[in-house]
Amino acid sequence: PARYGPLRPYRRERSLALRSSSSALYNNLAVLCPPARPPAFGAVHGTTLNLLGNEGPPRQLQARGGGSALSTPLLTQAAWCELPSRVLLVLTSQRGVQMYEADGSTMVFWHALDIPEHPAAHSVFARGIAAAGGRFICVGTSFGAVLVFDIPPKGTNMTLSEVLEQHQDSITDIAAEQGQAPDGAGDLVTADDSGTLCLWNTRDEFTLLGKIPGSGSTCSSVTLWNGIVAAGYGNGQIRLWEAGSGRIRAQVSAHARWIYALDLAPLTGKLLSGAEDSFVHVWKLSRNPDTDDIEMQHCHAECVTDTQVCGARFCDPAGDTFAVTGYDLSEILCY
Repeated sequence: PARYGPLRPYRRERSLALRSSSSALYNNLAVLCPPARPPAFGAVHGTTLNLLGNEGPPRQLQARGGGSALSTPLLTQAAWCELPSRVLLVLTSQRGVQMYEADGSTMVFWHALDIPEHPAAHSVFARGIAAAGGRFICVGTSFGAVLVFDIPPKGTNMTLSEVLEQHQDSITDIAAEQGQAPDGAGDLVTADDSGTLCLWNTRDEFTLLGKIPGSGSTCSSVTLWNGIVAAGYGNGQIRLWEAGSGRIRAQVSAHARWIYALDLAPLTGKLLSGAEDSFVHVWKLSRNPDTDDIEMQHCHAECVTDTQVCGARFCDPAGDTFAVTGYDLSEILCY
């Protein structure tokens, strides 16, 4: 059930200028929230990533691959991956996967995608990034494969340890458990262009727990919290699933247009959604202790006038602040 309650009083605070505007890509905003320091932000524009650090001037990272400027690949996503031992900034592109130290100063790993000699009708790219299992970083590909990289506590000796092949369509997003997963529930979810979701357990080895078939609409963004999968779709719906059984528990027509971004605040269960319809919504997920029903309450609506929202992320673990990027918008809006 979805409940609509009083609006939570978020207010527009400031704008952060970008060197160039944000591309129309799913989940096109990366946020790193280090303890007791201001957040760092990243947004993709074409072949570059605009970085606004918590210290120092804005900078840009370039996509790697190709010998000349004319063949520089387009970036598809950027995300900070927080592992117990280190934090890495991961970029995906049409050619491969780049990993940097958290501040973007040093590239520590480059993995090239296998590009076929005679490419098929669909393009080649990587997209979908998540840290998993305490020592792995998972990255999706346009072939439907999920690359699992084993990350050492320090140094550059990253290895491709496994390839998960359960999807038939391009991976759109990957999310790891942000809270406490119930017994038997998956702690990783992968989504693809057909709307299919795969639930994985990463605790000992990567095990497929279940598959939720698509229903004709792309799942563009997905999150996982306390055994609840929240998925945003191209038809503007948000659906909530059980990460253990794969059973649907709620469905909300959240937006009038394609959803481009979801994010979750792990301390409170707040869910942030942004879409092509210029709206950003904040929701609250919870479990009813008496019935174990999953409930979803609407908390706040924000219209970013004349803007196709392409990135939306919370800037703190409680979800008291959030930031938004929009297609062709040369700033990050903070609330």
